[in-house]
Amino acid sequence: DTNSKKYKAALSEMMKNGNGAMFTNVQAIKNLMSQYDKNGDWIDPNTGLTGLAVTDENRNSYKHIISIPESSREEMFELAKKEFLNENGTLNGDTTKRESVYNNLYRKMDKDDRLSAGWTMEQYEHQYRQAFAEAAKAADPTWKAGKPIPAGALDGIT
Repeated sequence: DTNSKKYKAALSEMMKNGNGAMFTNVQAIKNLMSQYDKNGDWIDPNTGLTGLAVTDENRNSYKHIISIPESSREEMFELAKKEFLNENGTLNGDTTKRESVYNNLYRKMDKDDRLSAGWTMEQYEHQYRQAFAEAAKAADPTWKAGKPIPAGALDGIT
C-alpha cells in the first residue's frame, strides 16, 4: 500500500540515504518496510520496540529528566554496585549487563518517553558510580579505579 505510513517511512529512509526510490525493486522496499510499524515508526531490531531512534526531529528534545519506575532505578543501582565491585571501579563494556536494565526500562515506558527514560537512567547511573567512587575513596584515600575496593566501603550506600 503506497499510502501507508510504513511505505512512506521506508521511501523517506531510502531517499535520505541516497539510495533513490526510482532505482530499486519491490522486494527492497518491502524489506525496508519491515523495519517500520503501521505508524511509520522504526522498530529497533534488538528490542522489537519503537521510540528508540534519535532523529533530526527529536535530537534536541529528549535529553531531560522524566519520572522512571523505582524498580528500574533499583535494578540499575544493584547492577552498577555489583559491577563496580567486580571490576574494581572500572567500566568494562565486555562484561556489563547494563543493556538488559535499559531494555527492561524501555518495555515499561510509553513509546514517546523511551529516549528520555534512557537518558534519565544514564543520569542515575552516573550518580550511582560517582557515589561508589566517593565511598571507596572515603574508605581508602589512596584508592583509584582498578585497585581493589576496601571491604565494606559501599555497604552504607542505598
